[in-house]
Amino acid sequence: MIGTEPARAVIELLDARKTYRTGDIEFEALRGIDLRVDEGEYLAIMGPSGSGKSTLMNILGCLDVLTSGAYRLDGDDVAELSETALAQVRNRRIGFVFQQFHLLPSLTSLRNVELPLVYAGVGKEERRDRAIAALTRVGLGDRLSNRPSELSGGQQQRVAVARALVGDPTMILADEPTGNLDSKSTDDVLGLFDELNDAGRTIVLITHELEVAERAGRIAFVRDGLIAEKEVAA
Repeated sequence: MIGTEPARAVIELLDARKTYRTGDIEFEALRGIDLRVDEGEYLAIMGPSGSGKSTLMNILGCLDVLTSGAYRLDGDDVAELSETALAQVRNRRIGFVFQQFHLLPSLTSLRNVELPLVYAGVGKEERRDRAIAALTRVGLGDRLSNRPSELSGGQQQRVAVARALVGDPTMILADEPTGNLDSKSTDDVLGLFDELNDAGRTIVLITHELEVAERAGRIAFVRDGLIAEKEVAA
């Protein structure tokens, strides 16, 4: 359409390669991956054990760096960022959701969600307001004072999603987020991801379950360090 602005890339991988070395042995985990994810997209990444899927997730999450090639996150070349800047990227621009919820058992839902803002130096009153808003967004506005042991698995994962959202990150990176959930809780959490994506949030979901991956708009299949993609039928 004339006058339509081009989509803005959140993720750009260009000939991305990652080689691990142990003594004289080299293993090329990523063998030249090109990948682009635009703002507001929902991408699922699938692959068997040893395919390079976990390495790719670590690269996207700025938990590891490429051996060669380029990774641009929201326009910034990750290779040019200092360790301090990378830590800020992980805390402020990527919202992580893991299979293990990683909630601190002694803290309430509210305090767990506030934690990233504490590390970011946000003031107490603003932290509280933003954490309440995030928990309300995921349907847990009435569970602010509950500790993880007082919540179901699905509710704990919703707290983890709220924690990922509270810093208003560039994207949500979810690694097997339904792996520890029953079918009802899985549907609830995936429904939440659908809502977030419908509202414009960029989501990258790593999973080994096809029925989970098919909730995304695209699926990227990783095998032997290479990648192939397909659109998901509406």
